Amino acid sequence: QSPPHAQAKLVRCGRGRIFDVAVDVRTGSPTYGQWFGIELSFENGKQLMIPAGFLHGFMTLEPDSEIIYKCTDFYAPECDGSVRWDSCGIDWPDVGVP
Repeated sequence: QSPPHAQAKLVRCGRGRIFDVAVDVRTGSPTYGQWFGIELSFENGKQLMIPAGFLHGFMTLEPDSEIIYKCTDFYAPECDGSVRWDSCGIDWPDVGVP
């Protein structure tokens, strides 16, 4: 979300597996445009902290995957936005689906 309701998020996977991604879109940041991706699963127990000012996206790697968020602000639809999945140069996993 954008200001005034920008959110930091703590993300984990409660069931299944996901590939979770954060992209830095903070104006003037030395890492602007760079992305980070990690596999989260119930089994590996990993979590991803996504700071405010980052885009967030994910890809499910197993059916019925469950994603759990803890956010620093309430959802505000007027501050929500989106980008295409292929617009940030993310190296998404190849899961063999055309």
